[in-house]
Amino acid sequence: MQIVARAKINLGLAVLGRRADGFHAVDMVMQTISTGDLLTIEPAETISVDVSRPDLPGGPENLAYRAAALLQKVSGFRQGARIYIEKRIPLAAGLAGGSADAAAVLKGLNQLWGLGLSPGELMELGSALGSDVPFCLVGGTARARGRGELIEPLPPLAGRGVVLVKPAFGVSTPRVYHFYDQLPPRPPAGIEPLVVALEQEDWSGLCAALVNDLERATLALHPEIAEIKEAMLRAGAPGVLMSGSGPTVFGLCADRDAARRVAEKLDLPGCWVDVAVTV
Repeated sequence: MQIVARAKINLGLAVLGRRADGFHAVDMVMQTISTGDLLTIEPAETISVDVSRPDLPGGPENLAYRAAALLQKVSGFRQGARIYIEKRIPLAAGLAGGSADAAAVLKGLNQLWGLGLSPGELMELGSALGSDVPFCLVGGTARARGRGELIEPLPPLAGRGVVLVKPAFGVSTPRVYHFYDQLPPRPPAGIEPLVVALEQEDWSGLCAALVNDLERATLALHPEIAEIKEAMLRAGAPGVLMSGSGPTVFGLCADRDAARRVAEKLDLPGCWVDVAVTV
């Protein structure tokens, strides 16, 4: 069995404050894109995870392994699975690569092991693994609230071009949130204009409404992200934003061809550049 674990971008991310459990309450608009890891899952006696990148562990530290182990524990299933992950989503990029892999494992093993768990039951397991896993199980275009586990589908934004640019470094999401908490407080970003633009199919309004509260924290830590944003705007992307806690910057374009034209104009040595579409 092969499954593509697709990345996500944040069209909007508002931080509403710290919760009693230590997590931050958020209000986000999330979007699946075509860029993704390729997972191969086969029956086996025990659980094992191998990864194409040597710098990513395949054992219990890997979220895909933890997803398989959790599903095995909850279901009582006695067999295992051999999982191979061909990594195409960069690490520590703000694109939910690990969460996408975990979601793909939950869905794949539910089918392979014949468990028959409902989408709601998989979502509950996903929320125990990470804040982005529930969205990665649903995919498409959605609003995510709580700490990210409360998912509300939104009108789809399919077929739009996306240019992705990630600098050579990664960032730690907990560090970004910690630094954000030290910054002078501001009112949370407004997510409603994004939702309205999606509902009204207002492309220019959507590009103008992209917003991310975490951007100022990550920019303070890594000012070069601002240079990437400026380069993408100069290249003609109508909507540009950092995704999640970063450091990946994405540019929204009308379609894949427009995204390719933007990517061809970029001169950003050392950066990973990819062209995708929203799905």
